[in-house]
Amino acid sequence: METLEYFLPQVWFVILALFLFLYVMLDGFDLGVGILSLTSQDEERRSILMTSLSNIWDANETWLVLMAGGLFGAFPLAYGTILNALYIPIFTMVFGFIFRAVAFEFRELANRKFFWNFAFGAGSFVAALGQGFALGAVLKGIPVDETGHFIGTSWDWLSWQTVLVALTLIQAYVLIGSTYLVWKTTGELQTTHYRTAKIAALTTLIGAIFITITTPIFYESVRARLFQPPLVYIFAVIPILGVLLIWQLLQSLNRKEERAPFVWTILLFVVTFVGLGLIVFPYIIPTQITIYEASADPSSLVIMIIFIGFLIPVMLFYNLYQYIVFRGKVTDGHYGGE
Repeated sequence: METLEYFLPQVWFVILALFLFLYVMLDGFDLGVGILSLTSQDEERRSILMTSLSNIWDANETWLVLMAGGLFGAFPLAYGTILNALYIPIFTMVFGFIFRAVAFEFRELANRKFFWNFAFGAGSFVAALGQGFALGAVLKGIPVDETGHFIGTSWDWLSWQTVLVALTLIQAYVLIGSTYLVWKTTGELQTTHYRTAKIAALTTLIGAIFITITTPIFYESVRARLFQPPLVYIFAVIPILGVLLIWQLLQSLNRKEERAPFVWTILLFVVTFVGLGLIVFPYIIPTQITIYEASADPSSLVIMIIFIGFLIPVMLFYNLYQYIVFRGKVTDGHYGGE
């Protein structure tokens, strides 16, 4: 039983990290395209952007629902504490989701699309902003008492560090959204997003470098972990890998490649998630509550793993099938061939 109590929380930490990564990667380009739609010069271009998402964006958000449900079942203490501490950023994110979903559907039927176009872009930006503040607050640390309950204020999530994380996350979403549109569009619109991808790559790199430098300076607990072997060697490699991936991404954009920029961006997200996971582990509420302290009963974790074991392959197959079916270019608001 002691082995299960030690092993199962680790398994669920990895599962939740997988859910979060799939959500950020898949819905990230949804949000990025939505933000980029605010810069579209005419309705024809905006229609192409919206069509590129029309058949896939609903399924992408499912991973966030799974992660929230998994967190509630596997680490109920963390779920309650995080929700209490981040009520405003989470409410902001949900409001953005609702706003953009309504706007997406109403836009198709509206004769005057200006308001719904703006609502979709603004909803995407607001949702990304809420996520950025939530991520920054979790990385910063949530104050709790000896029982793991939140003891801070409603505005503890707001600081210059969380603003920096939020802006960097928005830039990362614009980056993956731009590389997605490079893949899915043609002509002048594709050329435009080659440029936006380059700009977003550089701004994301600047934000990531600033976060990497300032985090160990201002957070003693992170600094103590980062400079202890063997993690010090791992964390020395991750920033180098990130810079190399950004370089490869920029090179592929300069060569006008279509799919390679999206692949390099995904790899950049993978490296970033590995780094964040290593910084956070074994805490589910950095740096207060570990996964072992917050986990549910081992029998509950086993039952949930059995259920998730059937669900994950089905969802992965569904997502993959969607992308295969709608893999062509989008031209004039319609899907074309390869």
